[in-house]
Amino acid sequence: MAHSLQASKRIRQNEKARIRNKSMKNEIKTLTKTLRDKVEAKDLDGAEALLGKVASKLDKAAKNNIYHRNTVARHKASNARLVSSLS
Repeated sequence: MAHSLQASKRIRQNEKARIRNKSMKNEIKTLTKTLRDKVEAKDLDGAEALLGKVASKLDKAAKNNIYHRNTVARHKASNARLVSSLS
């Protein structure tokens, strides 16, 4: 239990941020799984289109400090390697 108004406000803000961050992470995970499914199905056009979406979401997550920039770079490279394995 917070003892001051400032502490109460920080608790509220942190909870909102936690939910927002969790939502973004879940969206990225879902898109990545969909990308992997398209690669397994050998759908090159769909995978390439989805790769751009995933990369964009990852960049936005890095910009908002949801993921570290090196983590984002690693995920983007891994996804690009997957898609390039189709062609």
